[in-house]
Order: sequence, then structure tokens, then C-alpha cells
Amino acid sequence: MELLKEIYASLRRNLLRTILTAFGVSWGLFMLILILGLGQGLENGVKGLFQGFSTNNLFVWGQSTSLPYAGFTEGRRIRLKMEDVDYVKERVDGLKIIAPRAQLGGYGEGNNVKYKNETGAFSIQGDIPEVRNVYQWVQVDGRFINQTDYDQSRKVCSIGKRVKEVLFKGEDPIGEYISMNGIQFMVVGCHKSPTSGDQAERDEQQIIIPMTTYQKAFDGSNYINWMAIVCHDNFDAQEVEDNVKAALRVKHKVHPDDPRGLGGFNAKKMFGPMQMTFKTVRVVAWFVGLMTLIAGIIGVSNIMLVSVKERTKEIGIRRAIGAKPRNIIVQIITEALILTLIAGYFGLMAGIWLVEALGKAGFEGQMFKNPEVEVPVAVTALFILILSGCMAGFLPANRALRVKPVEALRYE
Repeated sequence: MELLKEIYASLRRNLLRTILTAFGVSWGLFMLILILGLGQGLENGVKGLFQGFSTNNLFVWGQSTSLPYAGFTEGRRIRLKMEDVDYVKERVDGLKIIAPRAQLGGYGEGNNVKYKNETGAFSIQGDIPEVRNVYQWVQVDGRFINQTDYDQSRKVCSIGKRVKEVLFKGEDPIGEYISMNGIQFMVVGCHKSPTSGDQAERDEQQIIIPMTTYQKAFDGSNYINWMAIVCHDNFDAQEVEDNVKAALRVKHKVHPDDPRGLGGFNAKKMFGPMQMTFKTVRVVAWFVGLMTLIAGIIGVSNIMLVSVKERTKEIGIRRAIGAKPRNIIVQIITEALILTLIAGYFGLMAGIWLVEALGKAGFEGQMFKNPEVEVPVAVTALFILILSGCMAGFLPANRALRVKPVEALRYE
């Protein structure tokens, strides 16, 4: 208790100097927490755009060749077929799910769909039931298309959330019939996307029907637009994509070095740079915050050096009457630690409060969502603060020990 009283008296002796020094520490920790919180909000927002996609997802489709091969000229259009799915399955390892997809009118095309007096332009997709496990759609009403629907070529569909909003205006769509190109389909379910942004908008404007029904009702052939594939966890998506393309090049007689005959995309290409960006943001945040915090800690160390110089005579008297060096060291380091902790606490709380306030105030968008400060980050910052406080007091304490009692007593 006496030690705390001495520390309080010492800090109060020059209150303005103490407050200004404490502000430097508070500001350093405040900036560290704020930048990390905003960085986490950026990471949450970007990851939200791709929620539902994992790094082992990939997509392959046909394009136009750019090299002549096996008697074919360049510019030949490669069109994938249902039979290509079994061909790939037999020749490529690591395939967990391979879902052929066909879209009426082609990618990005809308088709007139009617329900009573309501009309909208939506994407009509022919799919197998497993496609839901690729995109991880969430069923909000009814059910998704199932294997029986596929086997029996039933005229049923699962509609996206946006389709329900436009056509049904709050009505229950389950069991109702919608008209697509003059053909009636019964709605058995409604799904939504787990993602956000443009991808979610596309997913929720789709109408999913069994592939077998699609081929009989609209296509009349077995052509597909692309393959959506999920790899097993222990396989590299890029390697699997390369193997799938290699197999399809052989089947469709595409030059092995043709870069354009087959198109592909795997989520790893997207997530790799994203993860590196997030790591860079965190490193920069810690660097900026720590540099600012170090500046504050240097201020604490300086004020303690001044304090030691001002109290030279006091320290000499204490040494002369038998005070142990340990007592002097404990007092000075504890004083620096208390000053650092009090200042750091206010900086920490202010940073957390501002980050939480930004989240609650709705400062969010597609690329920024739910800014937050994780508990490990706060604990780490607190540990750094304690360590910094001890270091701030070490140099002044070491200087105090070098003060000789006789010289200190003569000090004015």
C-alpha cells in the first residue's frame, strides 16, 4: 500500500507531463486495435462474398480452340456433353463431386417466367441433385430437387429467393406452378445463396430443374455448359483442374498446348492472393500500431528518467538508510508499469468501443462487414503492453541503482 501511495504521489507531482505521456501510450494501443478491427472487417466482408465456396471447388467449360490439331482447324468450338462426366470420372482421381450444369440460353441469359399475372426474366438451369453440395445453397422453403425427380424427369423446380420475391409477392410458392417457355413446372422448394454480392444475386435468380427434364423439355441433346467439381480435401484443386482439362483435350482432340480450348477456374486461384492480402493487412496493422505504441513507451521511459533525476536525493537517502536495490527497482518499474497499464487500458477500451460502434452503426458494405476485435488479439495487445511497461521502467531503474548514496545526498 505504501508503494502505491509513493507511486501516486510521484505521478501526481507533474500531472500534465504524466497525462501527455499516458496519451502517447493510449494512442498507440488505440491505433493498433482500430487498424486490426478494421482489417478484420475487410476480411469478413471479402470472405462473405465467397462464402459457400471452398478452395477445393473448380469449374471447367468448353471454349474455342486457338491451335489446329488432328485435322481440325483453329477456332473450333468445344461443347461438353453429359458423357464427358463419366469419361472424366474414370480418368481423374480426387473427384468428390462432379456436377454437369446446363443453362437455357447460355451463361448470363434470362428467360421469361410467368406465374399468374407476374412475369420475370430468370436463369433456367438443368442440374443434378448434387449441385447443391457444390454451391452450398440454403433451402428456405420446401425441398431441393432429388434423385427421384432426376430419374423420372419430373417437371419440378427449386426457385431462388429473388424469383420468389418477384413472382409470388409474399405468397407461399410450394405446390404452385410457373410457366417456363410455355411449359408448366411445379415449385417444390426455394433456396438462397450463402454468399453475398453479385454471386448471391446470380444464384438467387436461378430456377433449378432436373437435368433429365431440362434435356427433354428444352435442349433435345446431351450438351452441358460446364462442370462444377468438388475435390477431395487431400487433393490440390489446381492439379485436379489440370488433369480434368488434359482428359477432355484427349477426348475432344484439342492440342495439348492449346491454352484456350478449355476454360477453367478453381477457387484456390482466388483464395491464395486473398489470404496473402489479409496477412499483409495484419502485418501492416501490427507494425503501425506497435511503432506508435513504442513511441509512447519511449515517452514513459523518458518521463521515468526525468523522475529519477528529480528524485536523486530521495533515492540517495533511501539507499543510505538501508533500502535494498531491489526495492528501488521494484518501485520504478512498478510506477512505469502502472502508468503504462492505465494509459493502455483506456486506449484498448476506446479502440474496441469504436470498432464495435462502427459495426452497429451500419458502416458496412459488400467489401466490409462486421468489424471486430478478437479476444486473442486483445490478450496479445495486453501482454505486449505489460512487457512494454516493464521495459520502460528498466532503464530508469538501472540508472537509479548507479546513484551513489554519498553523491546523491549532495545533489541539489
